[in-house]
Amino acid sequence: MTILDGKKLSEEIKQEIAQEVKEIASKGERVPHLAAVLVGNDGASLTYVGSKVRSCEKIGFQSTLIHLPEDTTQDELLEKIKELNNDEGLDGFIVQLPLPKHIDEQTVLEAVSPKKDVDGFHPENFGRMALGMESFIPATPFGIIEMLKRYNIETSGKHAVVIGRSNIVGRPISILLSNKGQPGDCTVTLTHSRTKNLKEITKTADIIVSALGVPNFVTADMVKEGVVVIDVGITRVPDENAKRGYVITGDVNFDEVSKKASFITPVPGGVGPMTIAMLLKNTLLARHRNMKNS
Repeated sequence: MTILDGKKLSEEIKQEIAQEVKEIASKGERVPHLAAVLVGNDGASLTYVGSKVRSCEKIGFQSTLIHLPEDTTQDELLEKIKELNNDEGLDGFIVQLPLPKHIDEQTVLEAVSPKKDVDGFHPENFGRMALGMESFIPATPFGIIEMLKRYNIETSGKHAVVIGRSNIVGRPISILLSNKGQPGDCTVTLTHSRTKNLKEITKTADIIVSALGVPNFVTADMVKEGVVVIDVGITRVPDENAKRGYVITGDVNFDEVSKKASFITPVPGGVGPMTIAMLLKNTLLARHRNMKNS
């Protein structure tokens, strides 16, 4: 059994990006610039955005954090997005989710220019990805594909079962795994909360990607020997014995399933670090595309 070390892999990717940024700077050219828009004071979002900003600084990107108050109106946020869309010194930006309840997320995501949508959430980018065209791929699915590629995991002709149908992970990874090429060429079954006989389906899977958000949902009796397991779930489970009062738990019962798996991601330290690395990679791609089209 091989543990898919997302932490180590993400550091390698960041170093590769940092080297490229150094070469850009040595020519006297503008380095990539990523902005993050945060509305309100959600604790998890603050931590996540802080991590993104630190990662930018570490690899030589320029980064800007735009922190707006909780009571920012939808129109005010849309005006800020319009401003960022028109900022030629900015390669890409993200609007951190979730947004306060009085703001419609879909309206906001559609307002972001597809050329600066480094989260890959705009319908235009999603459509282009589905058609195999040049686009920004959502960072988590992009990270999973990169992980499969760098660990040389054979995907051609394999049966991949995706658990969860969100537009951020489940749907895009099901499309990417079915695309032509390596990693890809899988036969994909997309399952969800209404799927009947889920256990019978997962037991036939060569590759399982679980993005459900239910702690320890995937157990040993649901998988076959030699399965490749990608655990995208990340849930805070209260634990009085833990220093912080909680532990981070994935969708997969790691202790059980790892005994049968050929490859498996840990939680934390698996898919999570890859997500930030691929967001940075998307920003570098945006910078290249912006320079080419300017």
